Amino acid sequence: MLIQLVTQHPEALGTIVRNTPKWVWGLLAFLLALGISQLRDRTVGVARASIMPVAMTALSLWGMLAAFGSSPLLASALGVWIVCAGLVYAAVATLRTKASYDPASRTYALPGSVVPLALVLGIFLVKYFVGVELAMAPALTRDTQYALTVAAIYGALTGMFIGRASLLWRLSLRPQTAAVAA
Repeated sequence: MLIQLVTQHPEALGTIVRNTPKWVWGLLAFLLALGISQLRDRTVGVARASIMPVAMTALSLWGMLAAFGSSPLLASALGVWIVCAGLVYAAVATLRTKASYDPASRTYALPGSVVPLALVLGIFLVKYFVGVELAMAPALTRDTQYALTVAAIYGALTGMFIGRASLLWRLSLRPQTAAVAA
């Protein structure tokens, strides 16, 4: 709906941007900085590696509750969110990672990647577009197809974050083999 409005009436974009609360742009700047920081190789501790997936899962869930919290479709939407998150998690968690873990320092060596930036922007943009669409057409909260589509997108993004994080967590949980002197 929003994309259709903007393509047919591009002048509406200015009104939408002007009516967006200022804090939203601050959040976008923060999320962009966070995502951009992950473009280069870095070393991070276990806690720091866990913060972003947990925060993005919370942002995804917040988006679901903000959009459908008063909707009769909330339970169904949350069910789809959980199923999609679980399916994507299961797929991603089986992948290999180029990261490594040093048990002595409890740190991960992470290769730079554009994926975290894309995921952060994905969750932000879904939250933004859904917020604008629901402000323009509140009845969408009772549209089954809309609610379940939004839930599936949020769930898939969440599953991707948690799946990627689980790859790291498994590295830190692996039993370390003792080095044998030759």
